[in-house]
Amino acid sequence: MAFKVNFSHAGALVLVVALGVAAHAVQALPGGRTLVFALATGAVLGLVLQRTRFCFYCHARDWFEDGNPRGLLAIVLALAVGVVGYTVVLGSWLPVPQPGKLPPDMHIGPVSWVLVAAGLSFGAGMVVSGSCISAHWYRLAEGSAVSPFALFGSALGFILGFTTWNPLYSLSVADAPVVWLPAHLGYGGALLVQLGGLALVAAWLWRGFAREAAAGSVPGGVPGLRTVWRNLWAGRWPYWMGGLAVGLIGAFAIVRMRPLGVTATLGSAARQWAQGQGWIPDRLDGLDGFAGCATVPQSTWFTPNALLLVGLVVGAFVAALASRQCAPRWPTWRDAVRGLSGGVLLGWGAMTGLGCTIGTLLSGGMAGALSGWVFGAAVFFAVWAGLRLHRLWPAGR
Repeated sequence: MAFKVNFSHAGALVLVVALGVAAHAVQALPGGRTLVFALATGAVLGLVLQRTRFCFYCHARDWFEDGNPRGLLAIVLALAVGVVGYTVVLGSWLPVPQPGKLPPDMHIGPVSWVLVAAGLSFGAGMVVSGSCISAHWYRLAEGSAVSPFALFGSALGFILGFTTWNPLYSLSVADAPVVWLPAHLGYGGALLVQLGGLALVAAWLWRGFAREAAAGSVPGGVPGLRTVWRNLWAGRWPYWMGGLAVGLIGAFAIVRMRPLGVTATLGSAARQWAQGQGWIPDRLDGLDGFAGCATVPQSTWFTPNALLLVGLVVGAFVAALASRQCAPRWPTWRDAVRGLSGGVLLGWGAMTGLGCTIGTLLSGGMAGALSGWVFGAAVFFAVWAGLRLHRLWPAGR
Protein backbone atom coordinates (compact mmCIF):
# COMPACT_ATOMS: atom_id res chain seq x y z
CA MET A 1 0.00 0.00 0.00
CA ALA A 2 2.86 2.40 0.84
CA PHE A 3 4.38 1.79 -2.59
CA LYS A 4 1.09 2.71 -4.26
CA VAL A 5 0.83 5.93 -2.28
CA ASN A 6 4.41 6.92 -3.11
CA PHE A 7 3.96 6.03 -6.76
CA SER A 8 0.75 8.03 -6.98
CA HIS A 9 2.27 11.07 -5.33
CA ALA A 10 5.38 10.79 -7.48
CA GLY A 11 3.24 10.67 -10.62
CA ALA A 12 1.32 13.74 -9.48
CA LEU A 13 4.59 15.58 -8.81
CA VAL A 14 5.91 14.68 -12.28
CA LEU A 15 2.76 16.13 -13.84
CA VAL A 16 3.11 19.35 -11.83
CA VAL A 17 6.71 19.73 -13.00
CA ALA A 18 5.70 18.99 -16.61
CA LEU A 19 2.94 21.60 -16.36
CA GLY A 20 5.48 24.18 -15.16
CA VAL A 21 7.85 23.35 -18.03
CA ALA A 22 4.99 23.65 -20.52
CA ALA A 23 3.97 27.00 -19.05
CA HIS A 24 7.52 28.29 -19.44
CA ALA A 25 7.61 27.17 -23.07
CA VAL A 26 4.19 28.61 -23.88
CA GLN A 27 5.12 31.99 -22.42
CA ALA A 28 7.45 32.58 -25.39
CA LEU A 29 4.57 32.30 -27.89
CA PRO A 30 2.51 35.32 -29.07
CA GLY A 31 0.03 36.15 -26.33
CA GLY A 32 2.06 33.94 -24.03
CA ARG A 33 0.94 35.52 -20.78
CA THR A 34 -2.71 34.91 -21.58
CA LEU A 35 -1.92 31.34 -22.63
CA VAL A 36 -0.07 30.68 -19.37
CA PHE A 37 -2.96 32.21 -17.45
CA ALA A 38 -5.38 29.90 -19.28
CA LEU A 39 -3.19 26.86 -18.59
CA ALA A 40 -2.93 27.69 -14.89
CA THR A 41 -6.65 28.48 -14.62
CA GLY A 42 -7.51 25.18 -16.27
CA ALA A 43 -5.19 23.27 -13.92
CA VAL A 44 -6.80 24.81 -10.85
CA LEU A 45 -10.26 24.20 -12.30
CA GLY A 46 -9.45 20.56 -13.07
CA LEU A 47 -8.10 20.05 -9.56
CA VAL A 48 -11.23 21.57 -8.02
CA LEU A 49 -13.66 19.68 -10.28
CA GLN A 50 -12.04 16.34 -9.55
CA ARG A 51 -11.60 16.76 -5.82
CA THR A 52 -15.12 18.15 -5.24
CA ARG A 53 -16.76 15.85 -7.83
CA PHE A 54 -18.41 18.96 -9.29
CA CYS A 55 -20.76 17.63 -11.97
CA PHE A 56 -24.07 19.17 -12.99
CA TYR A 57 -25.60 15.77 -13.75
CA CYS A 58 -24.41 14.01 -10.60
CA HIS A 59 -25.54 16.89 -8.38
CA ALA A 60 -28.96 16.94 -10.02
CA ARG A 61 -29.27 13.14 -9.81
CA ASP A 62 -28.43 13.21 -6.10
CA TRP A 63 -31.35 15.55 -5.54
CA PHE A 64 -33.89 13.95 -7.86
CA GLU A 65 -33.17 10.36 -6.77
CA ASP A 66 -31.90 10.61 -3.19
CA GLY A 67 -33.16 13.98 -1.98
CA ASN A 68 -29.58 15.11 -1.28
CA PRO A 69 -29.46 18.84 -2.13
CA ARG A 70 -25.80 19.57 -1.32
CA GLY A 71 -24.63 19.34 -4.93
CA LEU A 72 -27.35 21.61 -6.28
CA LEU A 73 -26.65 24.05 -3.44
CA ALA A 74 -23.02 24.08 -4.60
CA ILE A 75 -24.16 24.99 -8.13
CA VAL A 76 -26.37 27.75 -6.70
CA LEU A 77 -23.40 29.03 -4.69
CA ALA A 78 -21.16 29.02 -7.78
CA LEU A 79 -23.73 31.01 -9.73
CA ALA A 80 -24.28 33.49 -6.89
CA VAL A 81 -20.56 34.13 -6.43
CA GLY A 82 -20.09 34.44 -10.18
CA VAL A 83 -23.03 36.82 -10.62
CA VAL A 84 -21.54 39.18 -8.03
CA GLY A 85 -18.06 38.92 -9.55
CA TYR A 86 -19.26 39.45 -13.10
CA THR A 87 -21.35 42.45 -12.02
CA VAL A 88 -18.28 44.11 -10.50
CA VAL A 89 -16.08 43.44 -13.54
CA LEU A 90 -18.66 44.29 -16.21
CA GLY A 91 -19.66 47.41 -14.31
CA SER A 92 -16.11 48.70 -14.68
CA TRP A 93 -16.01 47.86 -18.39
CA LEU A 94 -19.46 49.12 -19.34
CA PRO A 95 -20.63 51.53 -16.61
CA VAL A 96 -24.02 52.29 -18.20
CA PRO A 97 -25.68 49.15 -19.64
CA GLN A 98 -28.07 49.91 -22.49
CA PRO A 99 -30.42 47.79 -24.64
CA GLY A 100 -28.74 46.75 -27.86
CA LYS A 101 -25.26 47.17 -26.43
CA LEU A 102 -23.63 44.01 -25.08
CA PRO A 103 -20.34 43.60 -23.21
CA PRO A 104 -17.73 42.06 -25.53
CA ASP A 105 -17.15 38.31 -25.54
CA MET A 106 -19.71 37.51 -22.84
CA HIS A 107 -21.80 34.37 -23.42
CA ILE A 108 -25.10 36.11 -24.12
CA GLY A 109 -27.09 34.25 -26.77
CA PRO A 110 -30.49 34.31 -28.49
CA VAL A 111 -33.51 32.97 -26.61
CA SER A 112 -35.96 30.82 -28.59
CA TRP A 113 -37.45 27.35 -28.65
CA VAL A 114 -34.23 26.22 -30.34
CA LEU A 115 -32.32 27.07 -27.16
CA VAL A 116 -34.84 25.06 -25.14
CA ALA A 117 -34.42 22.11 -27.52
CA ALA A 118 -30.65 22.39 -27.12
CA GLY A 119 -30.95 22.30 -23.33
CA LEU A 120 -33.28 19.30 -23.44
CA SER A 121 -30.85 17.47 -25.72
CA PHE A 122 -27.91 18.29 -23.48
CA GLY A 123 -29.76 17.15 -20.36
CA ALA A 124 -30.77 13.91 -22.05
CA GLY A 125 -27.16 13.38 -23.08
CA MET A 126 -26.08 13.77 -19.47
CA VAL A 127 -28.53 11.09 -18.35
CA VAL A 128 -27.45 8.65 -21.06
CA SER A 129 -23.68 9.20 -20.76
CA GLY A 130 -23.63 9.76 -16.99
CA SER A 131 -21.96 13.18 -16.96
CA CYS A 132 -21.87 16.64 -18.46
CA ILE A 133 -19.03 17.48 -20.87
CA SER A 134 -16.90 19.23 -18.23
CA ALA A 135 -17.13 16.17 -15.98
CA HIS A 136 -16.19 13.87 -18.87
CA TRP A 137 -13.00 15.92 -19.33
CA TYR A 138 -11.91 15.48 -15.72
CA ARG A 139 -13.06 11.86 -15.61
CA LEU A 140 -10.56 11.05 -18.33
CA ALA A 141 -8.01 11.50 -15.57
CA GLU A 142 -9.80 8.93 -13.43
CA GLY A 143 -9.70 6.32 -16.17
CA SER A 144 -13.41 6.46 -17.02
CA ALA A 145 -14.34 3.87 -19.62
CA VAL A 146 -17.26 5.97 -20.87
CA SER A 147 -15.72 9.46 -21.13
CA PRO A 148 -13.51 8.89 -24.21
CA PHE A 149 -16.53 7.64 -26.16
CA ALA A 150 -18.69 10.47 -24.81
CA LEU A 151 -16.21 13.13 -25.93
CA PHE A 152 -15.86 11.51 -29.35
CA GLY A 153 -19.65 11.29 -29.54
CA SER A 154 -19.82 14.98 -28.59
CA ALA A 155 -17.65 15.81 -31.59
CA LEU A 156 -20.06 13.85 -33.79
CA GLY A 157 -22.93 15.72 -32.14
CA PHE A 158 -21.27 19.01 -33.03
CA ILE A 159 -21.07 17.91 -36.66
CA LEU A 160 -24.75 16.99 -36.56
CA GLY A 161 -25.46 20.39 -35.05
CA PHE A 162 -23.60 22.16 -37.84
CA THR A 163 -25.73 20.35 -40.43
CA THR A 164 -28.97 21.45 -38.75
CA TRP A 165 -27.86 24.97 -37.85
CA ASN A 166 -28.81 26.86 -41.02
CA PRO A 167 -32.44 25.62 -41.13
CA LEU A 168 -32.89 26.30 -37.42
CA TYR A 169 -31.30 29.72 -37.76
CA SER A 170 -33.68 30.70 -40.55
CA LEU A 171 -36.67 29.22 -38.74
CA SER A 172 -36.21 30.79 -35.32
CA VAL A 173 -32.74 31.87 -34.20
CA ALA A 174 -32.30 34.78 -36.61
CA ASP A 175 -35.23 36.72 -35.12
CA ALA A 176 -34.81 35.57 -31.51
CA PRO A 177 -34.09 38.25 -28.89
CA VAL A 178 -30.66 38.42 -27.27
CA VAL A 179 -31.51 39.48 -23.71
CA TRP A 180 -28.90 40.87 -21.33
CA LEU A 181 -30.66 41.51 -18.02
CA PRO A 182 -28.54 44.51 -16.88
CA ALA A 183 -29.45 46.35 -20.10
CA HIS A 184 -33.12 46.22 -19.07
CA LEU A 185 -32.92 46.24 -15.26
CA GLY A 186 -29.61 47.99 -14.62
CA TYR A 187 -26.77 46.27 -12.78
CA GLY A 188 -28.48 46.64 -9.41
CA GLY A 189 -31.85 45.38 -10.64
CA ALA A 190 -30.34 42.42 -12.50
CA LEU A 191 -28.22 41.52 -9.49
CA LEU A 192 -31.27 41.68 -7.21
CA VAL A 193 -33.42 39.56 -9.51
CA GLN A 194 -30.77 36.90 -10.08
CA LEU A 195 -29.61 36.64 -6.47
CA GLY A 196 -33.24 36.69 -5.35
CA GLY A 197 -34.10 33.81 -7.67
CA LEU A 198 -31.06 31.84 -6.53
CA ALA A 199 -31.96 32.53 -2.89
CA LEU A 200 -35.44 31.11 -3.43
CA VAL A 201 -34.00 27.98 -5.02
CA ALA A 202 -31.48 27.65 -2.20
CA ALA A 203 -34.18 28.06 0.45
CA TRP A 204 -36.29 25.38 -1.21
CA LEU A 205 -33.33 23.00 -1.39
CA TRP A 206 -32.16 23.86 2.12
CA ARG A 207 -35.43 22.65 3.64
CA GLY A 208 -34.63 19.16 2.44
CA PHE A 209 -31.05 19.47 3.61
CA ALA A 210 -32.12 20.63 7.07
CA ARG A 211 -34.57 17.73 7.43
CA GLU A 212 -31.96 15.14 6.48
CA ALA A 213 -29.27 16.74 8.65
CA ALA A 214 -31.65 16.72 11.63
CA ALA A 215 -32.36 13.04 10.99
CA GLY A 216 -28.63 12.36 10.90
CA SER A 217 -28.59 11.06 7.30
CA VAL A 218 -26.57 13.97 5.93
CA PRO A 219 -23.54 15.37 7.79
CA GLY A 220 -24.15 19.06 8.33
CA GLY A 221 -21.92 22.02 9.16
CA VAL A 222 -18.77 23.43 7.62
CA PRO A 223 -15.70 21.31 8.45
CA GLY A 224 -12.75 22.87 10.26
CA LEU A 225 -9.40 23.62 8.66
CA ARG A 226 -7.74 20.62 10.27
CA THR A 227 -10.40 18.32 8.84
CA VAL A 228 -10.12 19.92 5.41
CA TRP A 229 -6.34 19.44 5.42
CA ARG A 230 -6.61 15.83 6.58
CA ASN A 231 -9.10 15.07 3.82
CA LEU A 232 -7.19 16.98 1.14
CA TRP A 233 -6.15 13.81 -0.68
CA ALA A 234 -8.74 11.43 0.73
CA GLY A 235 -12.40 11.08 -0.09
CA ARG A 236 -13.76 14.28 -1.62
CA TRP A 237 -13.72 17.95 -0.74
CA PRO A 238 -16.91 19.49 0.65
CA TYR A 239 -19.61 20.46 -1.83
CA TRP A 240 -19.57 24.11 -0.75
CA MET A 241 -15.87 24.34 -1.51
CA GLY A 242 -16.50 23.30 -5.11
CA GLY A 243 -19.29 25.83 -5.54
CA LEU A 244 -17.25 28.66 -4.04
CA ALA A 245 -14.12 27.82 -6.04
CA VAL A 246 -15.93 27.41 -9.38
CA GLY A 247 -17.73 30.72 -8.89
CA LEU A 248 -14.50 32.55 -8.06
CA ILE A 249 -12.62 30.95 -10.96
CA GLY A 250 -15.43 31.86 -13.37
CA ALA A 251 -15.41 35.51 -12.30
CA PHE A 252 -11.61 35.73 -12.13
CA ALA A 253 -11.11 34.19 -15.59
CA ILE A 254 -12.78 37.03 -17.50
CA VAL A 255 -10.17 39.50 -16.27
CA ARG A 256 -7.55 38.03 -18.61
CA MET A 257 -9.46 35.88 -21.13
CA ARG A 258 -12.90 34.94 -22.40
CA PRO A 259 -15.49 33.42 -20.07
CA LEU A 260 -15.08 29.79 -19.08
CA GLY A 261 -16.13 27.19 -21.62
CA VAL A 262 -15.05 23.63 -22.32
CA THR A 263 -16.47 22.97 -25.79
CA ALA A 264 -14.96 25.61 -28.09
CA THR A 265 -11.82 23.65 -28.95
CA LEU A 266 -13.69 20.37 -29.43
CA GLY A 267 -16.33 22.08 -31.59
CA SER A 268 -13.73 23.98 -33.62
CA ALA A 269 -11.82 20.78 -34.35
CA ALA A 270 -15.04 19.02 -35.39
CA ARG A 271 -16.06 21.93 -37.61
CA GLN A 272 -12.68 22.19 -39.30
CA TRP A 273 -12.51 18.45 -39.97
CA ALA A 274 -16.13 18.18 -41.17
CA GLN A 275 -15.78 21.16 -43.50
CA GLY A 276 -12.65 19.58 -44.94
CA GLN A 277 -14.69 16.45 -45.67
CA GLY A 278 -17.50 18.48 -47.22
CA TRP A 279 -19.98 17.20 -44.64
CA ILE A 280 -21.22 20.58 -43.41
CA PRO A 281 -21.87 23.91 -45.17
CA ASP A 282 -18.94 26.29 -45.57
CA ARG A 283 -21.25 29.08 -44.43
CA LEU A 284 -23.07 28.75 -41.13
CA ASP A 285 -25.53 31.63 -41.05
CA GLY A 286 -25.00 34.06 -38.20
CA LEU A 287 -23.15 31.52 -36.06
CA ASP A 288 -19.86 33.37 -35.80
CA GLY A 289 -21.65 36.57 -34.86
CA PHE A 290 -23.05 35.14 -31.61
CA ALA A 291 -21.13 35.19 -28.36
CA GLY A 292 -20.57 31.83 -26.74
CA CYS A 293 -18.22 28.89 -27.10
CA ALA A 294 -17.00 29.88 -30.56
CA THR A 295 -16.41 27.08 -33.06
CA VAL A 296 -14.26 28.90 -35.60
CA PRO A 297 -11.73 26.78 -37.57
CA GLN A 298 -8.31 27.48 -36.08
CA SER A 299 -5.02 28.26 -37.80
CA THR A 300 -3.24 27.39 -34.54
CA TRP A 301 -4.35 25.26 -31.63
CA PHE A 302 -2.36 27.30 -29.12
CA THR A 303 -5.46 29.18 -28.03
CA PRO A 304 -6.57 30.11 -24.49
CA ASN A 305 -9.46 27.65 -24.62
CA ALA A 306 -7.23 24.81 -25.81
CA LEU A 307 -4.69 25.55 -23.06
CA LEU A 308 -7.53 25.77 -20.53
CA LEU A 309 -8.61 22.23 -21.49
CA VAL A 310 -5.04 20.92 -21.33
CA GLY A 311 -4.66 22.44 -17.89
CA LEU A 312 -8.03 21.04 -16.78
CA VAL A 313 -7.15 17.48 -17.75
CA VAL A 314 -3.64 17.71 -16.26
CA GLY A 315 -4.95 19.27 -13.05
CA ALA A 316 -7.52 16.51 -12.77
CA PHE A 317 -4.79 13.89 -13.35
CA VAL A 318 -2.74 15.42 -10.53
CA ALA A 319 -5.75 15.29 -8.21
CA ALA A 320 -6.75 11.75 -9.25
CA LEU A 321 -3.22 10.38 -8.80
CA ALA A 322 -2.59 12.12 -5.49
CA SER A 323 -5.91 10.88 -4.12
CA ARG A 324 -5.49 7.40 -5.66
CA GLN A 325 -8.73 7.79 -7.61
CA CYS A 326 -7.22 7.00 -11.00
CA ALA A 327 -8.57 3.52 -11.74
CA PRO A 328 -8.77 2.82 -15.48
CA ARG A 329 -10.61 -0.23 -16.76
CA TRP A 330 -11.24 -1.79 -20.14
CA PRO A 331 -14.50 -0.47 -21.68
CA THR A 332 -17.44 -2.73 -22.45
CA TRP A 333 -19.79 -2.47 -25.39
CA ARG A 334 -22.33 -0.89 -23.09
CA ASP A 335 -19.78 1.78 -22.12
CA ALA A 336 -19.17 2.54 -25.79
CA VAL A 337 -22.87 2.72 -26.67
CA ARG A 338 -23.68 4.89 -23.64
CA GLY A 339 -20.80 7.21 -24.34
CA LEU A 340 -21.36 7.59 -28.07
CA SER A 341 -25.14 7.99 -27.94
CA GLY A 342 -25.08 10.30 -24.94
CA GLY A 343 -22.18 12.23 -26.44
CA VAL A 344 -24.08 12.91 -29.67
CA LEU A 345 -26.92 14.42 -27.63
CA LEU A 346 -24.45 16.45 -25.60
CA GLY A 347 -22.65 17.71 -28.68
CA TRP A 348 -25.79 18.67 -30.58
CA GLY A 349 -27.12 20.50 -27.54
CA ALA A 350 -23.83 22.29 -26.87
CA MET A 351 -23.41 23.36 -30.50
CA THR A 352 -27.00 24.53 -30.91
CA GLY A 353 -27.07 26.18 -27.47
CA LEU A 354 -23.70 27.88 -28.09
CA GLY A 355 -22.14 26.14 -25.11
CA CYS A 356 -22.68 23.57 -22.37
CA THR A 357 -23.46 23.78 -18.67
CA ILE A 358 -20.15 25.60 -18.14
CA GLY A 359 -20.25 27.94 -21.15
CA THR A 360 -23.96 28.71 -21.50
CA LEU A 361 -25.43 28.09 -18.04
CA LEU A 362 -22.54 29.03 -15.75
CA SER A 363 -20.75 31.73 -17.74
CA GLY A 364 -23.97 32.99 -19.34
CA GLY A 365 -25.92 33.06 -16.10
CA MET A 366 -23.08 34.84 -14.30
CA ALA A 367 -23.05 37.50 -17.02
CA GLY A 368 -26.78 38.11 -16.68
CA ALA A 369 -27.76 36.40 -19.92
CA LEU A 370 -31.36 35.22 -20.03
CA SER A 371 -30.16 32.50 -22.41
CA GLY A 372 -28.07 30.95 -19.63
CA TRP A 373 -31.01 30.63 -17.26
CA VAL A 374 -33.33 29.27 -19.97
CA PHE A 375 -30.76 26.71 -21.08
CA GLY A 376 -30.16 25.64 -17.47
CA ALA A 377 -33.88 25.19 -16.78
CA ALA A 378 -34.24 23.01 -19.88
CA VAL A 379 -31.19 20.94 -18.91
CA PHE A 380 -32.41 20.17 -15.40
CA PHE A 381 -35.93 19.41 -16.61
CA ALA A 382 -34.49 16.90 -19.07
CA VAL A 383 -32.41 15.31 -16.30
CA TRP A 384 -35.50 15.02 -14.07
CA ALA A 385 -37.57 13.51 -16.90
CA GLY A 386 -34.76 11.20 -17.97
CA LEU A 387 -34.26 9.84 -14.47
CA ARG A 388 -37.98 9.21 -14.09
CA LEU A 389 -38.01 7.29 -17.37
CA HIS A 390 -34.97 5.38 -16.20
CA ARG A 391 -36.81 4.24 -13.08
CA LEU A 392 -39.85 3.21 -15.12
CA TRP A 393 -37.61 1.15 -17.41
CA PRO A 394 -35.40 -0.85 -15.03
CA ALA A 395 -34.10 -3.04 -17.84
CA GLY A 396 -32.12 -0.06 -19.08
CA ARG A 397 -30.05 0.09 -15.93
